[in-house]
Amino acid sequence: MAGRVRTHRAVSPWLFLLPGLAVVTAFSLCPFLTTAHHAFTDARTLTPGGWVGLRNFREMLHDEQFWVALRNSGLYVLVVVPFTVLLPLLLALLVERRLPGVAFFRSAFYTPVVASVVVVALVWGWMLDDRGLVNGLLRVLGAGPVHFLGDQWLLLLSAMALTVWKGLGYYMVIYLAALAGVPRELHEAAAVDGAGALRRFVSVTVPAVRSTMVLVGALSSVAAFKVFSEVYLLAGPTGGPAGADTTLVMLVQRTGTGLNGRVGYASALSLVVFGVALVLMLLVLRANRRGREGG
Repeated sequence: MAGRVRTHRAVSPWLFLLPGLAVVTAFSLCPFLTTAHHAFTDARTLTPGGWVGLRNFREMLHDEQFWVALRNSGLYVLVVVPFTVLLPLLLALLVERRLPGVAFFRSAFYTPVVASVVVVALVWGWMLDDRGLVNGLLRVLGAGPVHFLGDQWLLLLSAMALTVWKGLGYYMVIYLAALAGVPRELHEAAAVDGAGALRRFVSVTVPAVRSTMVLVGALSSVAAFKVFSEVYLLAGPTGGPAGADTTLVMLVQRTGTGLNGRVGYASALSLVVFGVALVLMLLVLRANRRGREGG
C-alpha cells in the first residue's frame, strides 16, 4: 500500500503537467529544434537542402542588410526600453490614487493594449501620412509637412513611439500591482523628515519596485529587439526607403518566405535573434543582481 502511495505521488504531478508539456513541446520545442537544424543547411521553401555547416553564419557576416537590421533592432532597444521602464511607472503613480474618475483614466491608458497592433499601426500611418492629421495640423500652424513615413530616421522614431505608446498600459498594470505592496508608512515617514515628492520617488518608490523595473526592462528589451509589426506596417514590406528601416525579424520574414525562400539562412538569422534576446535578458538580470549586492 505504501508503495502505491509513493508511486501515485511521483506520477500525479506529471499527469497534471502533461497537457502543458505537450503543448510546449509541439509548438515551441520542436519548432526550435527544427529551426536550429535548418540553420546549418541550405534548405529552401520547396527543397530540404543539405548540410552546409557554418556557411550561413559566415555569409551573415558579409551581408550588409544583416548589419543594417541589427543596427535598427539595437537602436530600438536603446530608445524604447528606457521609456517603457519609466513612463508606465509615472502613469501608475498618477492613477493609483483614489480620486473621482480615476477608473476612466486607467481604462483609457489600457485601451491601446487590447487594441490590435495592426489596427493601431494603420491609424498611426494615416495620422503620420503626408496628408494625414498631424501634417494637417502642422500646415495650419505654418510649419509645413514633415515626411514621417518617408524619412529613414523619422520613420524608425515613429515606430518606436508607437511601440512605447501601445505598451504603456500593459506595464502600468504591472507597476500598479507592485505599488500596492509598498507600505504607506514609508512615504509618511519620508514626508515627516521633509522629503519632497521627487525625493520620495527616488528614495522610497524606486527601491520598492526595483525588481518590477527589472522585470519590465527584461520584457520590453526582448520585445523591442524582436519588433516586427509596428515597423512592417509603417515602413511596408520593403522596410522603408531602400530597406533602411528593416529589423532582424523583418529580415527573417523576408528571407524565409516565398517559393524561393531561403529557409536555411532565415533559420540562422532566427538563431541570432534568439541568442541576442537571451543575452539581453541575462544582462538585465545580472545588472539587477549586482545592484542588490552593491546596495
